[in-house]
Amino acid sequence: MKNADAFASPPADYHLLVPDGWFQISLDPHERDRSIMALADLQFRGIDNAPHLKQELMRDLQKKAKSAYGIGGTELYLSLLTVGPVPLSSSLLISVPAADEWPACSDPEELAEHLAERSGHGRQGEVEVRTLEAAGRAVRVRRRAAPDPETQMGNTVPTTTVTYYVPIPATERWLMLSFSTPVDPLADPMVELFDTVAGTLHWS
Repeated sequence: MKNADAFASPPADYHLLVPDGWFQISLDPHERDRSIMALADLQFRGIDNAPHLKQELMRDLQKKAKSAYGIGGTELYLSLLTVGPVPLSSSLLISVPAADEWPACSDPEELAEHLAERSGHGRQGEVEVRTLEAAGRAVRVRRRAAPDPETQMGNTVPTTTVTYYVPIPATERWLMLSFSTPVDPLADPMVELFDTVAGTLHWS
């Protein structure tokens, strides 16, 4: 494992450690339906009287996966963790936006300034530059947004998001880690978990 500043050429790949209980949905159109069906089967194991709910879950997941793939998503994780009867709902979308869909910012400080200006125009959020141990400097944005049932699988409570924008070494591209949770009462502990996961990012 090399530090980000040790790369003279672009890394071949990235690696990230996620908690047990986070289920990966393939965003590849050829594999997407199979992984969504596997997740639905897991969620409804032992429940035979809710076929409509299962179908609705699968439709929502397909919509979410297609949208993620359309914006350059490479991996999508959904949390199946619970504390007693309380589900710790959260998600992580990893994506690499196309170069023409990204502001021309050369370093994290410049991008942080750009994002802070946007926050100052009605998009509330905490914007800062952090150093990830192996992946290098990154921009971290935390926001709390009103619910949007149309795009959040029926969610009707505020959603907390944490997004890391990480420059890919020796390129002009950025890797985005987009974490989200609708568990508003537990937002701070969930954000601590998100930060821990982001801290495991490294290049190879």
